[in-house]
Amino acid sequence: MTDTGPSSARPAPPGCPAHADAVRLAGLGYQQTPAQLYRALRREHGAVAPVLLDGDVPAWLVLGYAEVTYVTSHDELFARDSRRWNQWENIPPDWPLLPYVGYQPSVLFTEGEEHRRRAGVITEALECVDQFELTRDCHLIADRLIASFAGSGQAELMSGYVHALPAQAVVQMCGMPASGADTQQLVDDLRISLDAAEGDDPVAAYERVGERLRQLVKDKRVGPGPDVTSRMVLHPAGLSDEEIVQDLISVISAAQQPTANWICNTLRLLLTDERFAVNVSGGRLSVGEALNEALWLDTPTQNFIGRWAVRDTQLGGRLIRAGDCLVLGLAAANTDPQIWPDSHVGAENAAHLSFSNGEHRCPYPAPLLADVMARTAVETLLERLPDLVLAVEPEELTWRPSIWMRGLTSLPVRFTPVVQ
Repeated sequence: MTDTGPSSARPAPPGCPAHADAVRLAGLGYQQTPAQLYRALRREHGAVAPVLLDGDVPAWLVLGYAEVTYVTSHDELFARDSRRWNQWENIPPDWPLLPYVGYQPSVLFTEGEEHRRRAGVITEALECVDQFELTRDCHLIADRLIASFAGSGQAELMSGYVHALPAQAVVQMCGMPASGADTQQLVDDLRISLDAAEGDDPVAAYERVGERLRQLVKDKRVGPGPDVTSRMVLHPAGLSDEEIVQDLISVISAAQQPTANWICNTLRLLLTDERFAVNVSGGRLSVGEALNEALWLDTPTQNFIGRWAVRDTQLGGRLIRAGDCLVLGLAAANTDPQIWPDSHVGAENAAHLSFSNGEHRCPYPAPLLADVMARTAVETLLERLPDLVLAVEPEELTWRPSIWMRGLTSLPVRFTPVVQ
């Protein structure tokens, strides 16, 4: 066995990652300020830390920028097929993270040539999305949403705007109505399956998402249209209905929740950071910088599970056993002091890992489409409500209790009422 990681200075811990120093990632007191957790883990463990997932299931959290880049660039060592996991015998059928790691015939879990075939279908379907038309659609959606609260002089933006806009945009892009009870149920179930609150059933929610999209695929086989789903159905690669359903789940979930939280985190930055206050006031000067800085400092997808070791190897000086699970610490990597030694993140630099890296990164042009949705959402809101301010003190804002997604529980604002 050879050391394949970029660093091998630290001694490997004995046995599996569930040793005495492992840190529980569930129920953390650090959820409001995860950066503190990442700093503490780095001090104690270096770039790769032993952690415990829900139910004390052992895994590794990869914290270093170089190490995350290495893992995502070496599929032959750290692969995506979760059936390799050496912990399956300890996973109950109602495990809350099962929607993340339970093997599905999805592009997320494919490897090699099969992954390139499936990702190619998604890429070509997304490439046909006209970005000018998407911008127009997002403007129209934004105008409708803003009109619903503009006359009141106050709003809670997370529920009334931030989550609704990308949700409506992406389902419309995939050939569903932008609004309606059916669409809202799909969006709610996606949220539950990816980031369940107490009392939610993420496994059942995931099953409902699959059922709705199976019907969508059947409908598009009968009557295709100018949408992503139809282009996947008609693609010469000849994907099965179930393959398309699973890949649509990946496309919609990746576009909706992360983009919504990207909008949220950018708006929080613009409304709380005095560096942007003068420049933004009703204009667009700093929106692009704020969008990029939010990806560095408050990336929507904080951690991603995961990769599974193909064979015994080493990473960051840690012994990684065949079948071990690695959680990609995207937020920790983005703020790694090894790349920002002066603790200053340059907003003009776009080398963040927020869309991951390597063959399994978000397929092109998904990041560009997400940028269209996020930028249009932020700019339209500031143009329509130029004196928008927080309705609470910045320190009263609270983050969702999740180690996976980074976003606020609510974003209350006030402004001069606008007569429609």
